[in-house]
Amino acid sequence: MSSTIFLPVEKMSEVIFLGTGTSSGVPMIGCRCPVCLSDHPRNKRTRTSLLIEYQGNHILIDTGIDLRRQALREGIDHLEAILFTHTHVDHLFGLDEVRRFNWMGNEQIPVYASRASLEEIERIFPYCFRPPKVHGGIPSLDLIEIQGPFEVCGLAVQPVPIRHGTQPILGFRFRGVAYLTDCSAIPEESMALLEGLDLLILDALREKPHPTHFSLSQACEVAERLGAGQTLLVHMSHELEHEATNEKLPGHIQLAYDGQRVLFY
Repeated sequence: MSSTIFLPVEKMSEVIFLGTGTSSGVPMIGCRCPVCLSDHPRNKRTRTSLLIEYQGNHILIDTGIDLRRQALREGIDHLEAILFTHTHVDHLFGLDEVRRFNWMGNEQIPVYASRASLEEIERIFPYCFRPPKVHGGIPSLDLIEIQGPFEVCGLAVQPVPIRHGTQPILGFRFRGVAYLTDCSAIPEESMALLEGLDLLILDALREKPHPTHFSLSQACEVAERLGAGQTLLVHMSHELEHEATNEKLPGHIQLAYDGQRVLFY
């Protein structure tokens, strides 16, 4: 079965789901539930992250803990820019892996994030910005504050403010695609930025409500309200079995899976 969804578009680019799992990943350490023991490859979820391929450029959204594994799996050999939604461990702590892309590209990589996220990046990875005078590889990063719509590698990006529990974080819209991970609420002013989508990528942790993530039913309600041509759900826990969950969902709302590719223009 092909892992690519074809959207009704003309000139194509592509998004790649590097990971679709929650912060613990699936399978979870020490868990013996049916999903964690499953042999089905779509029940194996690394931490959630997305790669945009646009006009030969690679734009990464978040540097998850599993970045090295994901890059090897997908054959990623260059990286032109990084966008950050927020700086929780599962979305940030693969940042040191970026040094390999610096070496291959022999250039600094721009990093786009909110002011609060940039400050956290500098605090957590001080050696990247105040390197000691010793030999060894470190990521070379150019920190750029997101203050409104911006352009990266020729692609127009609209930041979309959302809530992760009580924390304000960012989603992103580019062309007809929106990416909203770690989301528990979308302000009305942000809903207005999400009209006319071809593809909505949306957080859906589990069946039961959660204080900092949409549940499956909440995500479906948002998806139906926005009316995107296709909604693919991410950041799933081991409580959502891939095939059984998708069978319950309408065809235009489905769980995404690691390695899935979707074309856009």
